[in-house]
Amino acid sequence: MKKDVHVSETPATKVLRQHGIAFTEHVYDYVDKGGTAESSKQLGVPEHEVIKTLVMQDERAQPLIVLMHGDKQVSTKNLARQISAKSVEPCKPEVAQRHSGFMVGGTSPFGLRKPMPVYVEETALALERICVNGGRRGYLVGIAPKVLIDLLGAKPVNCAL
Repeated sequence: MKKDVHVSETPATKVLRQHGIAFTEHVYDYVDKGGTAESSKQLGVPEHEVIKTLVMQDERAQPLIVLMHGDKQVSTKNLARQISAKSVEPCKPEVAQRHSGFMVGGTSPFGLRKPMPVYVEETALALERICVNGGRRGYLVGIAPKVLIDLLGAKPVNCAL
């Protein structure tokens, strides 16, 4: 099967299409543990504009999504403080997959299996365009950052390290 056939058929792109959101598609060769450094290198996009989708949980094991620049880390202490949680930690891969419905490495903030609060690093909103996972490994979609607020109700936070 050719790699570019039906690339865009994911729960994430279905949501984007249903809402009439314009997006560009960017396919790259997924490399295990390559992360945003690998996708940005292959696509020729600054890593700062590749936004990773992280599934985390608070002290009550309630899941949440954090959207962070590819070249930054999340300060879980700062995040917890800003969302009035006692603590926040990344979910284990199998737990993240269960919550999101996506395979780790292919998690998109769009088309999640179950609704979760979404937080976005506020500096990402100032970018002209961002790339986020399109719902499978090796596939990013380019969108306007405003879509995160308009479609997901993402709340801006300042927790980048």
